[in-house]
Amino acid sequence: MRPIFIALFAAMMAAVCLPAASALAAGKSPPVSPEQKKQGMAAAPGIIKSAGLDCQLADARMMGTQVDPKTKVKSTFYEIACRNAEGYVVATKASGAPQIYTCLEAAAAKGASCVLPENADPKAGLAPLLAKADPSCQLVNARGIGHTADGTETDFEVACQDGSGYIVHTSYPMSVQKPVKLQPCFLLAMSGGTLQCTLTTPAQQTATFDAIVAKMGKPCDIKNRRVVGATADGSYFFEVACQDGKGYMVEMAANGQVKPAIDCAVADNIGGGCTLTNARQAQTEQAGLYTRLAQKAGFNCNVSKYAPFDVELPGHEVVELACSNRPDGAVAIFPASEAEPAHIYDCAHSELVGYRCSFTPASAADPNLTNDLKRLGKSTCAVSGSRSVGKTAGNIGYIEVACADGNPGYLISYTLPAMTPKEAIACVAAKDIVGGCQLPTNKRG
Repeated sequence: MRPIFIALFAAMMAAVCLPAASALAAGKSPPVSPEQKKQGMAAAPGIIKSAGLDCQLADARMMGTQVDPKTKVKSTFYEIACRNAEGYVVATKASGAPQIYTCLEAAAAKGASCVLPENADPKAGLAPLLAKADPSCQLVNARGIGHTADGTETDFEVACQDGSGYIVHTSYPMSVQKPVKLQPCFLLAMSGGTLQCTLTTPAQQTATFDAIVAKMGKPCDIKNRRVVGATADGSYFFEVACQDGKGYMVEMAANGQVKPAIDCAVADNIGGGCTLTNARQAQTEQAGLYTRLAQKAGFNCNVSKYAPFDVELPGHEVVELACSNRPDGAVAIFPASEAEPAHIYDCAHSELVGYRCSFTPASAADPNLTNDLKRLGKSTCAVSGSRSVGKTAGNIGYIEVACADGNPGYLISYTLPAMTPKEAIACVAAKDIVGGCQLPTNKRG
């Protein structure tokens, strides 16, 4: 919901604050009479209670009164200063709810500024609010935007020490006890909406976005960018197109954390997919790259289909591969640098390192398990089924296998993450190891 700007408030305050405005324009602090302070301090506790302000009273003054020329209703204006919190200007009437404005909003009204010493720097009152917000912001500047017409939200703009900027959405009246949401200024600039940031420059907003893209785990000299959309949990998706022709979907969580990039080739389910790059061409090129990397790692696979796993493994990409030249697929863990070795786990072994295949069944890799048994001196069992059992705290993994001849099978232990076969334990002797064998033919034994 859009905030309402405070031109009406400024008009209401014009006559009330004329002496103060003149003094402020001359660079002087306007006078506050003892009577104004007395009246303010007398009224402030009741105002704080009735308005529901999150405020420990430090000081107050009665600013003046105004009679609406149409309704003839009299309003009395007070400035209230709070300990270590934002100050307020409050308009009260004989009946009805008070109208509440923060000192930052009042400052935007040009002439209605707060003048009590505790409110001398109204942006300082935002510090407790920003301290509980994600991402963090070391405050440099701030301005009041206004609050929503339904009285549910107060909005500010802040500029941070690192050059980033945000629109701050918080409660009305403002309270450090209520939720706060920071909306990046670069998002508003990219979306082209009517509400725009003015405390950070377009160059700063672009630099903030580029810094986010740099965290996505993929090299990209940005050619173009767009906002894709937001999720219910406050995350944002962006598409970036790179100078080398590649493109990615970037997800930024509400707290500013960036998840690993999703290649445009497999991003069709996100906001309708990429529009700044040729996704089909990207799919073909990426499949060729994975084919080359898999073969370099010793897994002879002509990649026909692939899907990255949505996991955070710094410096690595985890991808499921389906192959056109062999029935068994695999999960590949590719490092960012081709100088480092990749790790390939066929779909019978991949669950031991936390990844389950969806393109090809684990049974397609049964011959590989048969070969593991042969390496361990068990040459009479042709594997006809398997079950990933799990791993121990000492990084020993177990796979249960059944034999095609119907005789009891084995528990094969592996050293992880190398997936080196360590021992084949007959199911009849494995009853006390990680729950024993569970496959039907093994339980009969």
